[in-house]
Amino acid sequence: MRNSLGMSTPVPIPGFRIGQAHDATVATGVTVILPDHASPCAVDVRGGGPGTRETDTLAHGNLITHVHGIALAGGSVYGLAAADGVCTWLGARGRGYAASANDAVPVSPIVPAAILFDNANGGDKAWRATPPFRRLAMLACERAGTDVAEGRAGAGFGAMAGLYPGGLGMASEVVDGLTVTAIIAANPVGSPYLPGTTCPHAWMYEREGEFGGARPSADYTWRPPTDTKLEVLRGAGQSTVIGAVLTNAALTQTQLKRLAVMAQDGIAHAVQPSHTPLDGDTLFALSAGDTPIGSPVALAYLGAAAARATARALTRGVLLARAEIN
Repeated sequence: MRNSLGMSTPVPIPGFRIGQAHDATVATGVTVILPDHASPCAVDVRGGGPGTRETDTLAHGNLITHVHGIALAGGSVYGLAAADGVCTWLGARGRGYAASANDAVPVSPIVPAAILFDNANGGDKAWRATPPFRRLAMLACERAGTDVAEGRAGAGFGAMAGLYPGGLGMASEVVDGLTVTAIIAANPVGSPYLPGTTCPHAWMYEREGEFGGARPSADYTWRPPTDTKLEVLRGAGQSTVIGAVLTNAALTQTQLKRLAVMAQDGIAHAVQPSHTPLDGDTLFALSAGDTPIGSPVALAYLGAAAARATARALTRGVLLARAEIN
């Protein structure tokens, strides 16, 4: 199914709504993740150039363990204003932590955020004192539902993956009756393709022909890549993979932290090089389930599934965006 934002796929995990908005003139966008109820959340930051908001709030031992929303945006540091829009939208509906018994005191929505650098993609960035990200975030909240537009959509609208169009993708894995879903905005420095080919690094994780069945040739030999942003940067610059993994397993914040850590491996499966000094790779992990994990072994299996889902979601976003442009 397609709409004006690209390919649309249902979210397989109840309890979450996803909203997206973009500005084609500016060539950027925003993706918001809205749990139906405050969700336990953890984060893992792996890139050397991250741009984030309220990630320290989620550190182990701090007061906050649950969030009311997640904002993912383009725009580099300007994109962090997307979280303001989500916070305002939620607060106006009374969704947030009540800091006082006095009804006149506004609630405090917790909305961690991560951004990617798409400011050099040729869009009109002359926004001066009115960057579009707060506006786009509020529009994304209004649009939030149970279908996710993939490809050139939301935070991935203006992304570039290596020297190719980037995008936003979603993929799910099921293990022992539990589901984990990755939503990834792909804008990495590295390339998503095996050097010298159009075969994705993550080809071995393909499900139901989602990558077009691409495979490396039987005599393929690895060679140094020439299609990464490193070939044109060789100096200051930023990129990034940002996103979230959602699960219907009832995980603690500590367990979600491990899920986010393991999910980051999916970036390395799908992009080379990854987690560079110029990337800001950041993944959130959220739970909306009521089935607890029985053992560390079960969590390890779920984390491995999260890594595969992340690799697939990243690759889907790139391939769908590239197909839309071509």
